[in-house]
Amino acid sequence: MAKPGQSGLARVISATRYSYQGLRAQWKHEAAFRQETCLFLVALPLALWLGDGGMEKALLIFSAGMVLIVETINSSVEAVVDRISNEQHELSGRAKDLGSAAVMLSLVLAAVVWGLVIFS
Repeated sequence: MAKPGQSGLARVISATRYSYQGLRAQWKHEAAFRQETCLFLVALPLALWLGDGGMEKALLIFSAGMVLIVETINSSVEAVVDRISNEQHELSGRAKDLGSAAVMLSLVLAAVVWGLVIFS
C-alpha cells in the first residue's frame, strides 16, 4: 500500500529539498564530514588524472564517494541514538561503534583501491 502524500514531480521536489537540508545539517554539525568532503574534493581531480581509463577513474571516485555516504549514514544513526536518550546504554554505544566501524571500513576500502591503482 502506498503512503499518502505527494506524488510525481511534487514528491521529487520535496525529496530533493529534504536531501539538501540533510546535507546542510551534516556539513554544519559533523566535522568528520567536512574533513572527508575536503578530502573528496582533492581526490576527485586526482582520480581523473591518475585513473587509466574510465573504469579506474570510476573506482577511485566511487571509493572516495562511498566514505561520504557511509559517514552520512553513521551520522544519522548517531542522531537517532542521541535523540532517544542521553544516558549510557550498551546498545546505544554498540550502534555508534558499529557506525564508526563502517566509516573506518569505507576509508580502508578507499585506501586499498587508491593504493592498487597508484602502485600497479
